[in-house]
Amino acid sequence: MSVRPNIRPAGHKPPFWRDRAKRALIFQLILVAVVAAFLIYIIGNTQANLNARGITTGFGFLGNTAGFGIGQTLIEYSSQSTYGRTFVIGLLNTLLVGGLGVLAASIIGFIVGIARLSPNWLIAKLANAYIETFRNIPLLLQIFFWYFAVLRTLPSARESMAFGEAIFLNVRGLYLPQPLFESGFGLIPATFVVAIIASIVLVIWNKRRHEATGKRLPVFWMSLVIIFGLPLLILVATGVPVTWEMPVLRGFNFGGGITIIPEFLALWLALSIYTASFIAEIVRSGIQAIPHGQTEAAQALSLPRKLVLRLVVIPQALRVIIPPLTSQYLNLIKNSSLATAIGYPDLVSVFAGTTLNQTGQAIEVIAMTMAVYLIISLLVSMFMNWFNARVALVER
Repeated sequence: MSVRPNIRPAGHKPPFWRDRAKRALIFQLILVAVVAAFLIYIIGNTQANLNARGITTGFGFLGNTAGFGIGQTLIEYSSQSTYGRTFVIGLLNTLLVGGLGVLAASIIGFIVGIARLSPNWLIAKLANAYIETFRNIPLLLQIFFWYFAVLRTLPSARESMAFGEAIFLNVRGLYLPQPLFESGFGLIPATFVVAIIASIVLVIWNKRRHEATGKRLPVFWMSLVIIFGLPLLILVATGVPVTWEMPVLRGFNFGGGITIIPEFLALWLALSIYTASFIAEIVRSGIQAIPHGQTEAAQALSLPRKLVLRLVVIPQALRVIIPPLTSQYLNLIKNSSLATAIGYPDLVSVFAGTTLNQTGQAIEVIAMTMAVYLIISLLVSMFMNWFNARVALVER
């Protein structure tokens, strides 16, 4: 018995409910409609609740007087400043601790990660102990440790730990000399920028020269001499137009100089040390991902171990290290919001904390705070993705 095949005539269209493309479009439209209806309901309900409580919306509150002080400010601020000024103060403090934290965590992480693979048994075990200790203790507890168990147990201002006659450390913070720039000092930063550009040009020229002739210059030391020596030469030639304001004990506290509050020190140390333990493992895994044939070939050419690490291993390991390293940088910046636990005046503490409590503008304040962290994270991701593309292998 033959079975008649189901052959559709030419030009026949399947029923609407059997067309996958049309069904998918219908489902997408339904989903968009449901989400839109949910958002309209949430916005309407929020507006009704705000009107019932007499809370006005908008960003006009940013021009009102704040009326409270802030412990650390990078720009001029007083209790008569506006709430908009508190937003800027909190943002700058967040960028400060985040930027310095990324720098310190990167340096510590790379050193510990390389030490983890050291042939010296003691150095390798110490690096492993560092990693396993700090990455397995919650960050908040580490912040409390540095703040309450270390910095809050320091002596009073009258019994400060002195380092020479210029640096003092006590329970109220770290006091450093403050440079006061005189006329003519503007040449030094300009010279520093020119020296950096010259060093970059030197590195590029040396790379091309090496590819063409096989000869290379010690550009690392030459760049250090240019970057630091040239501004120092201009500084001496202009008669050193800098004076120093020393911190001086006046009554029960120090006056003058630069004051680094203990809240900043505790947060910076905790973020740097905690994140460095993860970066160290990323560096270790990146180095171990390099095939042994690469290092064996470099050693067969009688290259010293330092050159093998700097010219062969690290450049290739960066291609493995950078993607997870980006996540650690983002985590460090976002983890800086834990500053509110010890009172460091970051964006969350000053703006999303004190400003929100005084104004009651919860929606606007939280939206601005979330937008700031989102923009910072996107900018960091964009830069790291650009850098990752620069070091990636280019197929020919």
